[in-house]
Amino acid sequence: MNFRRIADRYQHLPKRTRAVLLTCLYGAAAGLAAVVFQLGMNLVYQRGLVALSRQSWPIFLFGSLAVIVSASLVVGWLLSAFCPEAAGSGIPQLKAAFWKDFGFVPWRVVWVKFVAGVVSIGGGCSLGREGPSVQLAGAFASNLSGLAGEPKQNRRFSAAAGGAAGLAAAFNTPLAAISFTLEEIIGDLNSRYVGGLLLASVLGAFMVHGIIGRQPSFLIPYVDTPTWTGYALTPLVAALAAVVGVYFQRSALGLRSRCKRSAAFPAWTMPVIGGLVTWGLGVAVFFGTGRLGVFSLGYGDLSDALAGNIGWKIAAVLLVAKFIATFACYGFGGCGGIFSPTLFFGGMVGVAVAGLVGLQWHVSQVDLLTLAVVGMSSTLGAVVRAPVTGVLIVFEMTHEFGLVPALMLGTLVSQVITRRMLKHGFYDALLKQDGVNLDLVQPPRDLRSWQQLPVAAIANLQPVVVSSLTAADLERILGNCSYARFPVVEGGRLTGILSRDEAKLSLKEGRVPQLLPPVSAQLSESVQQIQAKLIESGLGMVVLLGQVEERVIGLVTLHDLLRAQAGMAKDDEQ
Repeated sequence: MNFRRIADRYQHLPKRTRAVLLTCLYGAAAGLAAVVFQLGMNLVYQRGLVALSRQSWPIFLFGSLAVIVSASLVVGWLLSAFCPEAAGSGIPQLKAAFWKDFGFVPWRVVWVKFVAGVVSIGGGCSLGREGPSVQLAGAFASNLSGLAGEPKQNRRFSAAAGGAAGLAAAFNTPLAAISFTLEEIIGDLNSRYVGGLLLASVLGAFMVHGIIGRQPSFLIPYVDTPTWTGYALTPLVAALAAVVGVYFQRSALGLRSRCKRSAAFPAWTMPVIGGLVTWGLGVAVFFGTGRLGVFSLGYGDLSDALAGNIGWKIAAVLLVAKFIATFACYGFGGCGGIFSPTLFFGGMVGVAVAGLVGLQWHVSQVDLLTLAVVGMSSTLGAVVRAPVTGVLIVFEMTHEFGLVPALMLGTLVSQVITRRMLKHGFYDALLKQDGVNLDLVQPPRDLRSWQQLPVAAIANLQPVVVSSLTAADLERILGNCSYARFPVVEGGRLTGILSRDEAKLSLKEGRVPQLLPPVSAQLSESVQQIQAKLIESGLGMVVLLGQVEERVIGLVTLHDLLRAQAGMAKDDEQ
């Protein structure tokens, strides 16, 4: 019996009961996918670079080069040949799918992200597992909802629930997973999805507890309340960590933009460049310090730093090397996220500052740990632009409540600095770099906000335009399109509106069709302005013209307006 047949047997259940059962399915399956992804990545890393690090230096040198180059080539081939949207962390892509495609994510994203992520991060590229876990789990849940009978235009909840369960499983942080999904993916802490996200996130955490075990991501000794020295240094560490996050975003997205415009190398070879940069820096740091933190997640060295086993000089070296390696891997199109690297940056900033201050004044172990976790939270919050998540995720990863006041103070400082230096967070900036404007697809909170949207939010930007009134061209257009009216452009200018009935009649009578006077508008005008013009026109159509050349770039019909209003009403009801 296949999955669809099983799902059909539950169609008779009450709507609420069926919704709860499906939420349990999404949470458990997405959490399992994230756990398997994590286990696969760790297996590749342990059997590869970690095993090579125990061998002689020539074996490690050439073996690590072979591993990271091979991994980068495989990743480049998978992304170029099968699924370019699986590159990077995947969170912006899932956010775009949530809003633009109603939560529908193609199946190829699931398997390409899984294989490429395991190979890339397990092979040593300096990227994180959390972003890929969110996209992988969200895409998996989206496809499960399709198998359960949900149409493509009704999969937003499944994608969001899967993403929350994936992050809960990846970080072992169910509360942070809920807040991140609400803050970053949905953009509304009061979303109607809160209850379902809570259930899915808890199930995702149960999956990692049952398979891997109940433990925080970083094991640290018991932490007492920080001293006044720790609190006094918290704003400084938070500010420095935020600045590191800002320059990481600028560097990574700047390099990514240049690579997208450049045709110097084939797309499938680009991840190799990032891999080679990581290899060079990673090998140099390993031979100099015995640390592997530049490769892959770097969680081993970050855990040692939190335990006070890494000096400030080594922390500074790891910070610089990891920073360069990560923005190179991300900018050159690798497959992996930014959560782990940003936590690494912030932790090393805290350790380095504590060490430098400790040269002159006493800094206790409690204060050093406090400054390290404040740096982690501040850098993550600065890059992701999700302050609540930045506090919760570090708290849940360490299980130390005494750190919360310092985390909150650091987050406040970090957000103030970041919002002055950057207009958008990492994920929104990346989407804008790819030409995705979510402002045009995200539903407004009320009618007034909806009326103030630019008309591009509801317009048809690929209109069928009549450029010739010859009999042959008219017959072709009437045969290929079922529209009732068409804008007519002659000599590069809008000359009128041709109705379908008039075109048929003119063909029958063998004459030139008569055109109706057009009503035009600019793409920058609001929906409210277009409403008035639609009513005044009597045609049920407004043609959108460019501001410079006045060429036709789109049109809006009464049907577009009514469909948008119906969609807004449906969102409000749900």
